[in-house]
Amino acid sequence: MKLCRRGISLQPLVAGAIILSMLVLTGALLIQGYRGIQGVLVAAAGESASQLGATINECIRRLIDPAEGTLRLLTHDPISSSKNLPDRLERLPVLVENLRSNPTLSAVYIGYPNGEFLLVRGLRDEELKKRLEAPEKAGYLVQSITIDALGRSHGEWRYYDKDLRLLGAHDKADYRFDPRQRKWYSDAHEHDRTVLTLPYVFYTTREIGLTMARRSVDGGAVIGMDASVHDVGSEMGSLRKTAGTELALVDGRGTVIAYPDLDRQMVQNEDAVRLATLDELGVASLKRLAGLSIPAGKPQWFEEAGREWYGIWVPLADFASEEVRVLIAIPSDELLAGARQVLWHQALWGLAVLLVLLAIGWYFGQRIARPLTTLAEQVSALASFDFARPVGVESRITEVRDLSRVLHSMSRTIHNFQAITLTLSRETRLESMLDGVLSRLVEATGVQGGAVYLLQEEDSRLKLACSVSGEQYPQSMLIEGFAEEQLEKQVAQALARDGHYLAVSLRNRSEELLGVLVLQLQEEGCHGRKPFNRFVEELSGAAAVAIETRQLIEAQQRLLDAIIKLLADAIDAKSPYTGGHCERVPQLADMLLQQVIDAKDGEYGAFGMSDAERYEFQIAAWLHDCGKITSPEHVVDKATKLETLYNRLHEIRTRFEVLWRDAEIAYWRGRIEGGDEATLAARRDARHKALLNDYDFVARANIGGEFMSDEDVERLRRIGEQRWWRHFDNRVGISYEETERLQSVPVPELPALEYLLADKPEHRVSWGERKPPVDKHDPRNIWGFDMRLPPCASNFGELYNLSVRRGTLNEEERFKINEHIVQTLMMLTTLPFPKHLRRVPTIAASHHEKMDGSGYPRRLTRDDMSIPERVMAIADIFEALTAADRPYKAPKTLSESLRILAFMARDQHVDAGLFRLFLTSGVYRVYGAQFLAPNQLDDVDVAELLAMLEPEVVGHRHWGSA
Repeated sequence: MKLCRRGISLQPLVAGAIILSMLVLTGALLIQGYRGIQGVLVAAAGESASQLGATINECIRRLIDPAEGTLRLLTHDPISSSKNLPDRLERLPVLVENLRSNPTLSAVYIGYPNGEFLLVRGLRDEELKKRLEAPEKAGYLVQSITIDALGRSHGEWRYYDKDLRLLGAHDKADYRFDPRQRKWYSDAHEHDRTVLTLPYVFYTTREIGLTMARRSVDGGAVIGMDASVHDVGSEMGSLRKTAGTELALVDGRGTVIAYPDLDRQMVQNEDAVRLATLDELGVASLKRLAGLSIPAGKPQWFEEAGREWYGIWVPLADFASEEVRVLIAIPSDELLAGARQVLWHQALWGLAVLLVLLAIGWYFGQRIARPLTTLAEQVSALASFDFARPVGVESRITEVRDLSRVLHSMSRTIHNFQAITLTLSRETRLESMLDGVLSRLVEATGVQGGAVYLLQEEDSRLKLACSVSGEQYPQSMLIEGFAEEQLEKQVAQALARDGHYLAVSLRNRSEELLGVLVLQLQEEGCHGRKPFNRFVEELSGAAAVAIETRQLIEAQQRLLDAIIKLLADAIDAKSPYTGGHCERVPQLADMLLQQVIDAKDGEYGAFGMSDAERYEFQIAAWLHDCGKITSPEHVVDKATKLETLYNRLHEIRTRFEVLWRDAEIAYWRGRIEGGDEATLAARRDARHKALLNDYDFVARANIGGEFMSDEDVERLRRIGEQRWWRHFDNRVGISYEETERLQSVPVPELPALEYLLADKPEHRVSWGERKPPVDKHDPRNIWGFDMRLPPCASNFGELYNLSVRRGTLNEEERFKINEHIVQTLMMLTTLPFPKHLRRVPTIAASHHEKMDGSGYPRRLTRDDMSIPERVMAIADIFEALTAADRPYKAPKTLSESLRILAFMARDQHVDAGLFRLFLTSGVYRVYGAQFLAPNQLDDVDVAELLAMLEPEVVGHRHWGSA
C-alpha cells in the first residue's frame, strides 16, 4: 500500500515499458521475420524449380539442337536419293564427319522406301568394339541392308578405321531389319518436321539417349540419328538446392528419364538394360511427390519416412509427345536452416538493443514523460505504415522538440516517397506522372520549387514538361553539350541564377540524356550539398527509368497503330473495289460506340468502357477485315460470272466464231457439191442469226445483273449442247496444276467434238491439303467455326457459273469471300496480344454474326456477343450498303440502306436496340456527310424506320448485297 501511495518512478516505468514493448515487438518481429523468411525460401524454392526446369530443358536442347541441325542438313544430301550401296558409301565421309563434329551422336542412319537401310556407328570405346566383334583399329561400323532384283534382303557389316580405310566386310544373313516398320520412320515420313522419341537405353552402346528422324527434302528417304543425353542426370545432380535434395526427370508412364545416380536409374533384365520406373528407383520422397495432386511450380509440404519435405514439380517443354515432369523433393530442415540461423542472430541483436534501451530509458525517463508517450504512439502508427498521420508534439525539452520535428519531417518525407512511388508505378500518362512526382519531390525536400525539362532530340532543345511553384521557368533551353558539368552551366545561364538551384540530368539505362530535373533551393548552402545531391540523383534515376519506360510504351503503341493502319490500307489498296472500307468502318463503329457510352439511361445506361477497352475496340475495328489479305483478288473483284483472272467470255465468243465459220464452210461446201444456193444461204443466215441471239443471251447472262430464272438456266443448257470441233491438244503449254487436274480425264482422239458450254471434271478443283477447318466437327477447329464447306475449292464450270441465279459469285467463290472472317480470327488468335487487348480477335471476327445465330463463322447469338461486337456488325453492313466502290452493285442512298438495316434488325440479324440508337442519335447522318456522295444523302423518315422494327409491321424485304 505504501508503494502504491508513493507511485512508481518514471525511470523503471519507462525502462520497463521499453523493455516490455521491445520484447513484444522483438518477438513479433522474430516470428514475422521467421515466417517471412520461411515464405521467401519456399517461394524461392518454387522459383528455383522453374529455373531448374528451364536449365534442364536448356541442357537437353544444348545436346539435341546441334544434332537436329545436322539432321536438317542431311535431309538435303544426295544420299537420300541414291539407289545402290556403292553410291551411298561414297557419301560415307559426310556421315562420319557429322559423327565426329557432334560427340552426342552415336549413330546416323537412312531408311529407304523400298526397305533398304544404311547405318553408320562410331566405335568410341573398347567394350563396344568387343561386343560388335570389331577389329582393334576399327573406328566406325557401317551396317547396310540392300534388296536385290528378286526382292531378297542382304545384310552386311563393314568396319573402317578412323581414316575411313576399309578393314573388313562381313555378310550378315541374320541381320534383317525393315526401317519402314519402325515408328521413327513412319512418323517422320508422315510429317514434314523432325520427330523425337523419349529417352531410352540404347541396346548397342548402353547409353541413355533418344532418336530423332526427319524426311528428306525430296521425300524419298528418312534420315535418323541416335543422340545421347547420358550426361543430363549428372548435370541434374549439380543443380541440387541442398545436399539432401532429391530430383528426377519422369515421363507420363512413370519411367525415370534422368536421375543423378545412373546405377539406380538403369535396370538390368537378362541381356537387356532399360530405364527404371519411379517405384524401382527406391526414392520414397519422389514416389510420394509423384502421387500428390499439386499445381506445377507450387511448393507443397508433405511428410515421408518420418521426415518433412517440400515437393515441387515443373513440366519440361521439349517433350511434347508425352507429359514429362521434373520432380524435386527438398528436406524441410535443410531448406529452412538459414531461416533458423537468421532467427537466432535476430534474437541476439534484439537482446543487445534491449540492454541499450534499458540504460537510455533509465537515464532519460523523467525528461521524456508524456511527450515521449505521444511520440511513441505516433511512431507506432508509422510502424503500422500509417505515414499520412501527422507526427509531432510540443515540449520544453530540446531533445524531445527536435525529435518531434525530425519525426514530422520523416513522416512527411516517407508519405511523399510513397506518393512518388505510387505515381511512378500507376500513372500511365507521362505528363501527369512528371507533374505528380515533381510536386511530391518539392514537398519532400523542402525546396522552393522545381521543373522538369525533356530533351527534343531533333533540335537539341530542352522543353519544359512541368513546373511547381517558384519562379517562372523558360519554356525551352537550347543546349550544346550533354556532359554533366556542361549541362549544369547551360541550365544556370538559361535560368539566370547563381548557386540557388540544383540541376540533375535524367538519363536512361544507356546513359542517354532524356531531360533535366531542376530544383530551386531556399538559399545557397541550405541543404547539405553532397548528401542532398546524392539523394536527388538517386531519386532522379527512378524518374528517368519511368520516363524512358513510358516513352517506349508510347512509341510502341504509335508503331502498333501505324502497322495496323498500314495493314488496313494495304487491304483496301489490294482491290480497287474495296478501297477505304477498312478505314471507314472503324470511324463509323467508333461514332456509334460513343453514343452507346454516352447513353445515360435505358438499355445502355449502365454500359461504360475504360480507355484501354476503347483502344482495344479501335484496334479490333481496324483489323476486322485483315483476313481479306488472303482473299483472291480475282474473286473479290469478280465483275462477271465467267471472270477468273480474266473474262472467259472471250473464249466462248471464239467458239461462237468457230460455229459461225462452220456455217460459212457448210454453205460453200454445199455450193461445191451442187446444192441450191438460195436454200444454202437461207440455212447459213438462219444459223448466223441463231448464233448471234445465243451469244447475246450468254453475254447478258455473264453480267449477272438480273435474276436467272429456271427458263434462262434451261436455255443456257440447250445452247451449251451445241458442238464444235477441237483440233489442238489441250494438254500442252499448260501449268503443272492444270496438268494434275487433267490426269483423271481420258485423252480423246483429235479432232475431238466438244460442247459449246461445258462443266468439265477439270473445272472442279479439290480442297486437298488447303481445306479450311470450318466444319464444327473438324478436329482442327479450335475456334468454334460452324460453316458449310463447299464440295470443292473452286469450280470453273462454264454452265455452272453462268447459271448463278443472282450476282456473279458461285458457291465456292462466295465461301472464299466469307472465309476472310475465318482467316481474320485464325490470324489474330496467333498474335500474342497483351492482356488489355485479348478480346481484339473476337471483336474483330464477329461482325458477320447475326443475332438469331444464323450468321458466320461461329453462329453466335445475341447473348454470345458483346455490345462492341454488335456495334461492329451494324457498322460493317451500313458501310457496305452505302459504299460506291463495289463492282456488283450501285451505291444505295441513306434511306435505302437504313430500310434494309431495319428489316435486318426486325428479323434479328442485327441488334435492334443498337439500330434504334443509330437512328435516333443521327450517327448515320454524320457519317453520310463525311463519306457519302451528295446524291446519296436523301431524306430519311426515322419514325417510319422505327415503326418497321415492331413485329406486326410486314413489308417487302430486299436486302441487297452488302
